[in-house]
Formats: sequence, structure tokens, C-alpha cells
Amino acid sequence: MEQIIIYVKQLIPRGAEFVLSLIVGLLVFAIGSKVIKKILKMMRRSMERKELEQGVVTFVISASKIAFYVFLIIVVAQIFGFATSSIIAIVGSAGLAIGLALQGSLANFAGGVLILVMKPFRVGEYIIVGDMEGTVEKIDVVYTTLHTNDNAVAILPNGKLADSNILNVTREEKRRVDIKVGIEYGENIKRVREVLQSIVDRQTARLNDTEVTIIVSSLDESAITMEVRIWVKPKDYWPTRSNMLEQISEEFRAHNIVIPFNQLDVHVNN
Repeated sequence: MEQIIIYVKQLIPRGAEFVLSLIVGLLVFAIGSKVIKKILKMMRRSMERKELEQGVVTFVISASKIAFYVFLIIVVAQIFGFATSSIIAIVGSAGLAIGLALQGSLANFAGGVLILVMKPFRVGEYIIVGDMEGTVEKIDVVYTTLHTNDNAVAILPNGKLADSNILNVTREEKRRVDIKVGIEYGENIKRVREVLQSIVDRQTARLNDTEVTIIVSSLDESAITMEVRIWVKPKDYWPTRSNMLEQISEEFRAHNIVIPFNQLDVHVNN
């Protein structure tokens, strides 16, 4: 009986200490949670004032929330008497395992954040990436969605997209139409230039306050290459280019201007 009394006397201080640690830990967690919410709210307002993309805001807030709560849990665990080094080791091991398992997804996350922050393109712009091109329909943190010209939907991972060469053809207010056409060496260049100028003058989409260039681009093996350059709005690029190619073919035929094909003259000496 005396041994039981002694054991109870020894247990009471431990129980009181545990209850005190529990109360302090709960208070720290409650106060810390409120502080985290206020910090996250301030961060969101700050990023929204800077007009960052919603995807970036959501990602940063989520990542910060996880980091803050991990830190808070470590502090509370230390109050309960757990070794901080052990907790950090467990969290680090779990983070490493998750990182290895989601390596591709994390690369897409990083690429998405980079795209949303740097803004190489925006929703509604027309971009060319390798052999893929189309109008940007949606930018998420992981994937970017393009609407192609043939009414298909292309979903590109942001990790690869961020590492690719991106040609944004609608970011500027004007775009230059470059057309090259070959003529025979015997043609009168001045006459060809006049025909090309008449075609240019008929382009209603051409920006009148911009320069028109009609030059000899190169002297090739089978033809003299002429080049025409005019400026249009991005939305008028393809219609204007198509119209000019059609009109060049018709006008050259009407003026007996020959567009030569590749040929090779072989001379045999006996």
C-alpha cells in the first residue's frame, strides 16, 4: 500500500506537467493559427495589388500555408517534449520522398509559376512553341491550354513549355508580312517591282503609316529572289499573306513574269 501511495505521489507532478504542456501547446497552436491567417491575408492582398495572376497567388498562398503550419507544429511538438531534431529529420525525409515521387509535377509547378510571373504570353495571345501553335485559352499552374487553328485543344505541360523557345506573334500592335518570290534571271527587275508595288497598294489591311520594302533578297542558283515586306495588325497577318500570294501568282501570269523551278544546266564536253 505504501508503494502505491509513493507511485501516485510521483505520478501527480508528471500529470500536472503534462496538463500544463498540453494547455500551453494548444494556446500556442491557436494563437499561431490566427497569426498565420493574418499573414496569409496580408500576402494575398499584397500580391493582388501587384496584379499577379490568380494561379500564382493561389500557389504561393498554399505553399506558404503549408510551410507556416509545419513550423508551428514543430514548435508545439517541442513544447510537448519531443526532440526538434527528430521532427525535422522526419519532415525532411517525407519532403524528399514526396519530391522524388512528384518530380515531374513539381517541375511543371515551377514552370507554371515562372510563366505566370514572367508573363511571356497571356490568355488570348497566339503563340508558337516548336511544332505546336495556337491561341492561349487557359494558364494553370501545371498546364497551359492552347486552342489550335483546326479547332483542337492542346494541353502543354508548363515544365517543358518554360524551357522552350516561345514565339508570341500577337503581343505587339503590328506584325510584318514577309513574302519571297523567285523570278527568272532574264526578267526586268524594275517591272517586277512595279507589279509587286501595285499588289501592295491593293492591300486594305496594310498600315499606311509604316514602311513598305520591295528588294532583291538574294541571287539563287535558279532564280532572283524578290522580297516584299509590309506591316499589318496581328489579326490581319494570315488573310493578308494569303491574298498577296494569290495575287502575285495571278499578276505574274498576267504580265508573263515567270516563277522558275529549280533546275540544273549540265554541259558535256566531248
